[in-house]
Amino acid sequence: MSSPQYPYPPQAPAQPTYMVPPPEGSNLKTALAAGAIIASLAANCFLLYQVHELQTLTAHNQEVVQNEIDTIKENSTVMTAAQKKHLDELREDVDAKTRAANLAASQAKREALTAVDEQGKKLEQQNAQTNQAVQQTNSALADVNKKAETANAKLADVGTDVAGVKTDLSSTKADLDKTKSDLKKVSGDLGITNGYVATSAKDIEELKRRGEVNIVEFSLKKEKTMKKVGDISLQLEKSDPKKNRFNVVVLADDKRVEKKDRTVNEPLQFYVAKSLYQIVVLAVGKDQISGYLQTPKYQSR
Repeated sequence: MSSPQYPYPPQAPAQPTYMVPPPEGSNLKTALAAGAIIASLAANCFLLYQVHELQTLTAHNQEVVQNEIDTIKENSTVMTAAQKKHLDELREDVDAKTRAANLAASQAKREALTAVDEQGKKLEQQNAQTNQAVQQTNSALADVNKKAETANAKLADVGTDVAGVKTDLSSTKADLDKTKSDLKKVSGDLGITNGYVATSAKDIEELKRRGEVNIVEFSLKKEKTMKKVGDISLQLEKSDPKKNRFNVVVLADDKRVEKKDRTVNEPLQFYVAKSLYQIVVLAVGKDQISGYLQTPKYQSR
């Protein structure tokens, strides 16, 4: 082993000293050295105090910083929990809306499929009805064609009957002309000629066909009461079948008029308001007569 090294060389043991009076001028040096030592001690003490203050301030700052760090950590933890809760709520809301949207989409899909199915059924039914209508139309067309063929076949027969129809028309025209010639204009009991006078049932039909006057036919028996005929009333008082004569009472426009000893086919005339009416008796029987009442088509007021 090597011998220990010392930073300073060994010194000889201190020799006992004796109080020797310092030389002159050594007191000043001593005082200066002491002052230097005191100053150094003071400086060291001040430095130590500053170091202690610095350590205290550093410890305080570290505590403050640590508190702030703890606070930040706590706040961060609280914020993280709140954010997590908010995120969880958002996630649940999104999930709920997603489920609702999926449910609505499923419902809409089902409804759409149902509507498509119903529409398809309706279209099938309409197609079936259309096909049936087409078949019926084709059948009807076939019947029409068949009837048309039958009609065409009969047209030739109809053509052969035209001559006969013309002959019948000529005969009918002749009968009409004869009927017109049978209708005569006869003056009534008031001396007024008021159109044509019918003397038979056929003549009455001709007057009705012309439509120039109103015709009301009647059959009147001998009774104690008046009988309504049109807008007037009649009462038969007497009839003579052998002489074709009769007596009749007319009640018109609140006026009573007696027509006595009259004969068949004679117009019996009277006024209702300002309109001329006439009665024509065509047949006289025992206690009864028959004929017609003729009134204007348009009456005067």
